[in-house]
Amino acid sequence: MSSGDDPRAQMLARWEQAAPGWARRADRLREGAMPVSLWMVDHVDLQPGQRVLELAAGPGDTGFLAAELIAPGGTLVCSDASEAMLDIARARADAFGLKNVEFARLELEWIDLETASVDAVLCRWGVMLLVDPPAALTEIRRVLRPGGRATFAVWDVAERNPWATVPGRALIELRHADPPDPKAPGMFAMAAPGQIEAMLGDAGFVDVTVDAIQLDRTYTELDEFVAEALDLFRPFIEVYEALDDSQRQAVRRKIAELAEPYVDDSGGVRLPGRALVAAASA
Repeated sequence: MSSGDDPRAQMLARWEQAAPGWARRADRLREGAMPVSLWMVDHVDLQPGQRVLELAAGPGDTGFLAAELIAPGGTLVCSDASEAMLDIARARADAFGLKNVEFARLELEWIDLETASVDAVLCRWGVMLLVDPPAALTEIRRVLRPGGRATFAVWDVAERNPWATVPGRALIELRHADPPDPKAPGMFAMAAPGQIEAMLGDAGFVDVTVDAIQLDRTYTELDEFVAEALDLFRPFIEVYEALDDSQRQAVRRKIAELAEPYVDDSGGVRLPGRALVAAASA
């Protein structure tokens, strides 16, 4: 199989390409995701001196909250499969003045750490994007010390997340893209009721708790929303950039049409979003 046919390689290449846009939006992403990050950190019972692993860290913000709580003497291992994303996290850790952070390029489905070597694991919006989520959950359970805690975030069903689906829907309705395969890895691959609980149980976790957190996204105008989509959503970007000017304008009009129910009288946009968060013990 060539790298072009390997879904893992394709996903990694997309994250490498997405890194500049995520760097530009890092502060806004941190602010918007803070309710999820706080829930995750609150549910791992952190103590000074512990060793915490963040997987699929992206800009690193969830783990950075943990790093402050495990000082003095504790260490955060901030990891991602994308070296470009780790570069963003390194720069942000420096900017925040964090000294107790190690950085590592790690894959979720085969975590290159010793068994029972960390006290807690954080994984925000990573597991649902994998080819083999059960393998990743089993690996997370393996690297946790007995009694250690792990927290996760995935996205709820597409219907509850128009902030993420409107750009793709525009492409699909204009026949520039096909509907996504519901069985493929993606944002909503772990949104089915009871799915997270079942997968965590199968991986050997106990004391599983699942909650939902509303994460609406606000914009002063529609163009701000489109600009953000063109920084963050690689599948949308790849199609959009291949269109000619008239086709791009048609896509923008379709996005405006789909977003119209969420526009207020001043032209501001508030697009709903909802994440599912889970905590479990090893």
